Amino acid sequence: MRNPVGGHVPVAGGLARTGLAYARELEAETVQVFVANPRGWATPAGNPVQDEQFRAECAADGISAYVHAPYLINFGSHTEATAEQSVESLRHSLRRGREIGALGVVVHTGSATGGRSREVALAQVRERMLPLLDELTNDDDPFLLLESTAGQGFSLCSRTWDFGPYFEALDAHPKLGVCLDTCHIFAAGHDLAGPHGMAQTLDLLVETVGEGRLKLIHANDSKDVVGAHKDRHANIGGGHIGEEPFRALMQHPATDGVPLIIETPGGKEGHAADVARLKKLR
Repeated sequence: MRNPVGGHVPVAGGLARTGLAYARELEAETVQVFVANPRGWATPAGNPVQDEQFRAECAADGISAYVHAPYLINFGSHTEATAEQSVESLRHSLRRGREIGALGVVVHTGSATGGRSREVALAQVRERMLPLLDELTNDDDPFLLLESTAGQGFSLCSRTWDFGPYFEALDAHPKLGVCLDTCHIFAAGHDLAGPHGMAQTLDLLVETVGEGRLKLIHANDSKDVVGAHKDRHANIGGGHIGEEPFRALMQHPATDGVPLIIETPGGKEGHAADVARLKKLR
């Protein structure tokens, strides 16, 4: 399938029991899950029975799975405790990702805090994140997927070209990839809704990181205008990006085989409608 379409699914009650039941109601072809509280530092062990069931059912249904690491992670933080906890939290997400058969683990690229320069923050990203990438030596280890932010604050990566220094800091590690969030990149200033805007943005991304690095797309419309630096997702076609750029997204060579995950408002009904809308555009 050129672009499997699915969504981020709730997993309270069990990865397979709750998460995949929700995915089936969306008619999802791909799923994304949390394996820890996204707003905390806890690193729960997981349930081996649910893990096995999740892996088996995903394999049987041809569903690709992804993990989203917790939001608190910031490898650019000037606070030692945050930097250390970021390492442990991401190591946990990567390990859990392998245990549930996930293809990738998405992590936000973070920001330079405490008034430090981007260069100093990226040096710390290298020091803390590169060893985690080097730990990914198993064939079934997930890729680490960098997700840029909407450009608020002292963001380390929000425009397509910001991925360049980030990849450089991590030696363009073979287990490194990109998760492109359409709302974030639009909010950061790439006008996806303008003439050829989506194609130009994807061209710039490929120029920056090379072919084959784009592994996942978070397909979200935006409640705010281009360049607003606000991370507020809207339903597909219900925001300032509109439907047509998503059609262009799925026609670009860089997205061939890349899954689309929605993280949109509206609960189950809204999610099912967005999945259906993207399939129709596909």
